[in-house]
Amino acid sequence: MGPLRFRMSPAEVAETLLVPEPQLHMDGLYEQHNLPNGVKAFYDAGKLACVALDAVVGPQVFLAGFPLAGSDHGQGQQFLLDQAAEHGHCILFTSDGSLSLTDLGILLRPQRVGEAWLTRPLFVREEWLESEYYRDRLPLEGVTD
Repeated sequence: MGPLRFRMSPAEVAETLLVPEPQLHMDGLYEQHNLPNGVKAFYDAGKLACVALDAVVGPQVFLAGFPLAGSDHGQGQQFLLDQAAEHGHCILFTSDGSLSLTDLGILLRPQRVGEAWLTRPLFVREEWLESEYYRDRLPLEGVTD
């Protein structure tokens, strides 16, 4: 996740990204930190647990050369399935039909943009992906919804 690391505090995230410290609000199980350029950080007990990127305005990230943000959602899911088959990654489908490679901490959510469904990647602590309680509370919407 670039310079971000799981278990960073909101102050550490702000310092690392050279942004003001957030005024955090409670959002269900975790606090939310809206960062510039379509990035949201979510915290559990005051420690970074999830980074969500917007499909349109979020930064681009790649896995084995495939663009995880803003690709066709069906192609994104097929790419993750192919990666799992080739490299033995653990696959998980969430209740909303999103696909995750739990051992890599990657969850691809669909984000509707006009008539298209694009990929919206979330980078999530493995414990959250393995727990249905946390997993079903991960953010669904993107910035451009």
